[in-house]
Amino acid sequence: MTPSDIQVEEAQSVPETKKVVNDFSIRVATVNGTGSQTSNLVLLRALFQMGIPVTGKNIFPSNIAGLPTWFIIRASKDGYLSHTRDNQVLVALNPETAEEDVHTMPAGSAIIYDEPLKLDRLRDDVVFYAVPFNKLVAPICRDPKLRKYVRNMIYVGVLAHLLAIDKDEIARALNKQLGRKKKALEMNWAAIEVGWQYAQQNLTKRDPFLLEPMDRNWDKILIDGNTAAALGCIFAGVTVVSWYPITPSSSLGETIIDYMKKYRIDKETGKATFAVVQAEDELAALGMVLGAGWAGARAMTATSGPGISLMAEFSGLGYYAEVPAVIFDVQRVGPSTGLPTRTMQGDLLSTAVLSHGDTKHIMLFPGSAWECYTMALEAFDLAEEFQTPVFVMSDLDLGMNYWISDPLPYPDRPPNRGKVLTEDDLRRLGRFERYRDVDGDGIPYRTIPGTPLPAYFCRGSGHNEQAEYTERPDAYVRNMDRLARKFETARQRVPAPEIIDSSGARVGIIGYGSSHYAILEARDQLRARANLETAYLRIRAYPFNEQVEAFVRRYAPVYVVDLNRDGQMRALLKLDLPAELASRLRSVRHYDGHPIDARHITDDILSQEASL
Repeated sequence: MTPSDIQVEEAQSVPETKKVVNDFSIRVATVNGTGSQTSNLVLLRALFQMGIPVTGKNIFPSNIAGLPTWFIIRASKDGYLSHTRDNQVLVALNPETAEEDVHTMPAGSAIIYDEPLKLDRLRDDVVFYAVPFNKLVAPICRDPKLRKYVRNMIYVGVLAHLLAIDKDEIARALNKQLGRKKKALEMNWAAIEVGWQYAQQNLTKRDPFLLEPMDRNWDKILIDGNTAAALGCIFAGVTVVSWYPITPSSSLGETIIDYMKKYRIDKETGKATFAVVQAEDELAALGMVLGAGWAGARAMTATSGPGISLMAEFSGLGYYAEVPAVIFDVQRVGPSTGLPTRTMQGDLLSTAVLSHGDTKHIMLFPGSAWECYTMALEAFDLAEEFQTPVFVMSDLDLGMNYWISDPLPYPDRPPNRGKVLTEDDLRRLGRFERYRDVDGDGIPYRTIPGTPLPAYFCRGSGHNEQAEYTERPDAYVRNMDRLARKFETARQRVPAPEIIDSSGARVGIIGYGSSHYAILEARDQLRARANLETAYLRIRAYPFNEQVEAFVRRYAPVYVVDLNRDGQMRALLKLDLPAELASRLRSVRHYDGHPIDARHITDDILSQEASL
């Protein structure tokens, strides 16, 4: 009998009425720094390759090693991709948290645990599977230092047998992770085999959880948001990257560097056609980006909340001097330096007006890995078209976790460099005023340094239309009014909101960013639990266009979902919308640092509906 035959037989031994197929989550509790990420990604990728809609959330501490870490893999036959608190399979390998982890599981769960922990004494309403991990790994790995890494692959084999995961897909996924490291590949595959064989020979299947192949992912990819964003920057034509490492944005910069080294080296000369600078801090990083943007390069930086705070001065310079720049803010918990490995959408209000004095910045809100890519392309076009810093507001959940995505499209249009005058243009015009609004849209014309004729290109201090220094009040007012007019022009140019209307809906929901998938699932829950139909608008950019106001006028109340304590998107909407609409907006807030789940939204909305 082949392994696959045994898996089928095992699956068939579960009573039909008790089967839970492709609709549960696996929670792996380990110690940070033991290499469990590789094992977890092998599991995640194997399920993806089986065609099952799946997501992986890494809940990890902000240290190198030693503290508890969890990885949650959700399989959903219905295609839900949001975080869930309903974990039904637990792998308990961390002695520090094992008992607490067991007590958090619902009745009927399956728990695989390290045998010496003796967790089966704790409860009688769950199924326990004891596995002697240390005993099993010893013959495979003679090096004690390596054992803590290799032993994690044993639970991959155990789960493969118990849940009927296709072993061929496990092998493919392992090769994807370690294919170029022959010895590591062989040792880890041996650990998977040992785990599978131990489960086959010693563990009797007593839980209902099974995984079966589906056909949902054949045209999809599995990617994290930071990698998608890095690819978007590459295809947008970025040539200058200045950054200072900070979690959770560091992998975005690191991935760009990897791609640059691979694709941006001149084949004839062997020289780089790009510049990457690790600055001394985030303030310096943005200063270098503005210098490169002024010189005509497509330039960007990536940071998180603490870095955004430091960038305030140069953000104001970029806004007032009108220099293109792209800033990725992969948001994390704050304030102060905050929690670098927890997710939040806490930088909206500060970034919208980041500077000293009157400032309004363009912000983009990707809601998927696919949009991390496409909005990177869009951000560089907008920065040059409007001659201003553009902020792409991602977050840790979107940036560092893995998501199912449509394949990333190749750009279908050339870059939009905006209003750039050439030497021929300047000779034909005979006159150039850097800050003159010629077209009535608030956007002046610019030149690239090296173009003959113009004697100046921009000015960050008080200036008039000719970029001449002045402290005249009337000149300052004209300039500020023009900048406000430019911001109004951007309303029709930035990505429009996505709207999902529902027949008979009286209640509206507004979301943005990584809350998107949880809102989609919550709408189904609201319909099923309370027969409450909702309409949904997903904000994709600031400034808001007229569709946002029309949506708020159409529904009452409108629940605004924020991953922050203070309801920052709701506050931004109240600042922008007519005063009479403010009372329609209600907050659904989530700010414990974990990704938001659908049940949180559903419970909050139903509670508020009951109070109306």
